[in-house]
Amino acid sequence: MLSTTWTRFASLTTLAIAAAILTGCGTADSGSVQTSDATAATTVDDGGWWCVEHGVPEEECALCDPSLVAKFKEAGDWCEEHNRPESQCFLCNPKRFEKFAARYEAKFGVQPPKPEESSMR
Repeated sequence: MLSTTWTRFASLTTLAIAAAILTGCGTADSGSVQTSDATAATTVDDGGWWCVEHGVPEEECALCDPSLVAKFKEAGDWCEEHNRPESQCFLCNPKRFEKFAARYEAKFGVQPPKPEESSMR
């Protein structure tokens, strides 16, 4: 009986070790480029430069920083319908994102993540 218990324990331990070796620990560096098959999006540690939620550089995101609203309105760059800068209103014209995406790609060498769908409504 003792030998059967020991054999089962040894077998389970060996299987657990083999599974750990085959799957690896799988943690990625925060600064590495990662891709996901499900979303096909590439993410980069941009140091907070990019507003992932709204798809523009963080320092230009009037949706995150309401203190920028007056500047955009004074410049005549405001979409009343969607309550955001016209130049950043991807709802009125999705092609506007291309300008910001080009800046991101020039800086990081990869396409930016698309703005979150929930922020596009």
